[in-house]
Amino acid sequence: MNISCKGKLIDLTTPKIMGILNLTPDSFYDGGFHNNLDAALTQTERMLHEGATFIDVGGASSKPGVSEITLDEELSRVLPVIEKIHLTFPEAIVSIDTYRSEVAKQAVQAGATMVNDISGGTLDSKMLKTVGALGVPYVAMHMQGTPQNMQKNPTYEDVLVTLRHFFSTKIAAAHKAGIHDIILDPGFGFGKTLEHNYAILNHLKSLQIEGTPILIGVSRKSMIYKLLHIDVADALNGTTVLNTVALQHGAQILRVHDVKEAQQAVQLLEKLKMA
Repeated sequence: MNISCKGKLIDLTTPKIMGILNLTPDSFYDGGFHNNLDAALTQTERMLHEGATFIDVGGASSKPGVSEITLDEELSRVLPVIEKIHLTFPEAIVSIDTYRSEVAKQAVQAGATMVNDISGGTLDSKMLKTVGALGVPYVAMHMQGTPQNMQKNPTYEDVLVTLRHFFSTKIAAAHKAGIHDIILDPGFGFGKTLEHNYAILNHLKSLQIEGTPILIGVSRKSMIYKLLHIDVADALNGTTVLNTVALQHGAQILRVHDVKEAQQAVQLLEKLKMA
């Protein structure tokens, strides 16, 4: 199971880690931590040292109820950082976390080699065609609604049936648009209740359609801290537990704030497979 990032082949037979680099003042956990160039580079270096294969750069928060920012504001946040990462860490594989095709285009021109779209192309009709032309892997996430309204009353007849249909349709559309490498993200917390999230995690293997890799992002999310009645700052242990479950259920990429702990989970489970 491989994906090609501008000629660099990534083998997902052993699961890989995607480190989150939020360049936002208002993200739910690390808003404001890395939204200047020096802090962003320091965090990038740390995540790469701890074992991240991908650095996922995002300039627009997608937490529930967040206000949408302008295109220019998003570009001004992500482009200087991507350019500097590309120059400072040329071997780093940078993913751009955006639902806007113009941001995806300019980010790839600046050095990104993957597009991570929380809307799976539903918020920008040009996204799939743009990614196909860019020739980079595409992460298609499922989201019910928009970040502004997704958690108001998420409802499904059967969340797993809905996701399988969404992903089957999205794979076909992506291939038609010329996208060769597509990765699926169930979108934990994006238009899902606590029960939906755990049903998806428990049946993750059922979403592996046509051998397509699965990325999961549960890092420090409310499905952990609300269930355990703790603060988000205390949700690392719960994150590691759910990442471990996801790996056992077939996840190939873990998108996380805490790279070291996720990488350790991968190493331990890989050793267990050989026992």
